[in-house]
Amino acid sequence: MSLLTIGTVAFDDIETPFGKADKVIGGACTYASYAASYFTDNIRLCSIVGVDFPTEEIKSLENRGVDMTGLQIKQDGLTFFWAGKYHENMNQRDTLVTDLNVLDDFNPTLPEAYKDSKYVLLGNLTPDIQIQVMNQLDGSQELIVLDTMNFWMDVAMDSLLEAISKIDVITINDEEARQLSGEYSLVNAAEKIHKMGPKHIVIKKGEHGALLFSEGKIFSAPALPLAQVFDPTGAGDTFAGGFIGYLAHTEDTSFENLKRALIYGSCMASFCVEEFSIERLRDLSNDQIVQRIEKFRTLTQFDV
Repeated sequence: MSLLTIGTVAFDDIETPFGKADKVIGGACTYASYAASYFTDNIRLCSIVGVDFPTEEIKSLENRGVDMTGLQIKQDGLTFFWAGKYHENMNQRDTLVTDLNVLDDFNPTLPEAYKDSKYVLLGNLTPDIQIQVMNQLDGSQELIVLDTMNFWMDVAMDSLLEAISKIDVITINDEEARQLSGEYSLVNAAEKIHKMGPKHIVIKKGEHGALLFSEGKIFSAPALPLAQVFDPTGAGDTFAGGFIGYLAHTEDTSFENLKRALIYGSCMASFCVEEFSIERLRDLSNDQIVQRIEKFRTLTQFDV
């Protein structure tokens, strides 16, 4: 089933307690597309890069089954760049540099063949761009997932609320859920966000897993305990890609299958953090994914 991903394709400089990686490949679209590619091969990417973005990286995504027709390459600009430094507590980081470059005037125009995409992942961009993309779709979508962040709540709340009113699933972290809803309890926060439009709310809790709120039901997915986390950059985008990629593969948006999709998203995120950038996501085997899913299953399985 067709899957459309919208977001950034970028360069990152990353420093963690385990090392430093300079000008590596990043971006929400990149992480999400790689993760989804292990479940479905009809992925359509819409983003923008500059003339400095490596051709071999575009081909690498194409080799994973990603249609790159929607990637704009601006010949007189540079690719979006972010630099950050993580502390011993990998949940905390300092943003050192953010150069929007070509992203500053990104005006996404969907190729005609993209408009009937059944599953859509709106990565973390301005709410106006997310709305602009939704307005170009043909209305036949099965599921639209939106990712956002607290920055847009600070500077573009009205547009964000409009975007949220048009989607099926929102993915945000626990702090963002509290800010968006004005509620400290995540149960109450999810109830308020549900009234804004989304049928399903996914609240990410980093190393503590994720929560799914849907139709009055709650499901908690664990995060896999890892001995070392080398680079958490892109873990949330990888989670979202695995989540929607599994749903696109199974063509089932029931609560029970959303629960499974949450586990598959968590599984892909657990691979992502094991190396810098997208390196761990480049060449996973099906056996590796199956074995890790089994670890998630045994983590929570018990008899009463």
